[in-house]
Amino acid sequence: MNKKDISQIRRQFKKDNDLLKISSIFNVYIMKESSDIYHHQSQHFEMLDPDQQELFLNNFKKLLGGNIDEKLFELKFQRNAENSSQLILHQGLLSSDTEDWKERMLQMVGKMLLHRQYEKDIVITFIRGEYMKPAKRRNDETEESGSETVYSNPFILCSINNTQEPKKELLFDYASKEFKYNFILDPVINLHAPLGGFLFPCFTDNAADVNHILYAAGKVHEPDHLFIEQVLNGEETMTAKDDKIVFEEIIKNVTGDSLNTSTLSNVYEEIHRMIEENEEEELPKLDAKDVERVLKISGLEDVDTQKVEAAFHNVIDDKSYEIKANSVVPKYTSKSIKINTKLANISISPQDLKYVKQVHLNGKRYLMIEVDEDTVIEGFTMIPEAFGEKVEK
Repeated sequence: MNKKDISQIRRQFKKDNDLLKISSIFNVYIMKESSDIYHHQSQHFEMLDPDQQELFLNNFKKLLGGNIDEKLFELKFQRNAENSSQLILHQGLLSSDTEDWKERMLQMVGKMLLHRQYEKDIVITFIRGEYMKPAKRRNDETEESGSETVYSNPFILCSINNTQEPKKELLFDYASKEFKYNFILDPVINLHAPLGGFLFPCFTDNAADVNHILYAAGKVHEPDHLFIEQVLNGEETMTAKDDKIVFEEIIKNVTGDSLNTSTLSNVYEEIHRMIEENEEEELPKLDAKDVERVLKISGLEDVDTQKVEAAFHNVIDDKSYEIKANSVVPKYTSKSIKINTKLANISISPQDLKYVKQVHLNGKRYLMIEVDEDTVIEGFTMIPEAFGEKVEK
């Protein structure tokens, strides 16, 4: 699933939406001490109180929020996995019997509890729904477009949520004119910050892909690898942060751990161009040949195929590994590059990196930033100096 696919289905989680039908919701309460199922309950989603529906819909939107390879990860199922989650979820998706659907979901809960001891009581929520996506088709006779075809996509979504201790509060009773201590024993289910979950199957354009599952982590760059491999039976995944580290180490391996800012700016600019050219398609990936080409275009001369392939082998032990281009370049239009020194911390955008230079003068290093306007500090306009010397009037 790409960013557009995820965004489209995420936007459907709202009340009174004809394009999204949630048939069943199944909540399972887990005790932290024993990891036992204390209670489970299945209901028709439409039978819930409207305020409850709103809470759950917001929870599902929160679960599917975030960037791909940072918080959301499309996983390919492992082949021949024992007690395969792909098979369990597919059978649950196709099942028309409520009891059978519940049994399949309890199988998934069992796998979760087998590999994880939770610190608090948790609630695992499953929904079974159908996402309808209109496909506009041009009418050759009237030359008008209309939504004549609707693609129907059944799905299962799982959200895992913590419980919180209820607050102890002091209340004032207007009727009796006295202060009262108020303490509610019932735990509060925190639907505002899901611990994780998944969407099955994945959707690409208008087609369901049952060979892939979308995993949602609780925090950015912190996927639960045990959950991915043992519970979902997904193949090992790399975060965007991991990919960026791999790319940087490969570049250091090729260049000898040093680059000037002009070359680094050219590297980012070339990769950003590749991303923009493929914006409507699958995001590009960089293999050893692509990295070699990018480095040569960026101005590095002492680069060859053998050196780049050796760097891939040294860093990740795989000459055929492909790095997702989108993970490599910092956010291009924001001040996403941080330059930290003992004296000052500076933030600039990748496209402005070319205006920054490190220069040597009289045995000292200086950070030089090219600017188009006078520099004003604390209301004072700075007097221009020529490489450390005051300009003569």
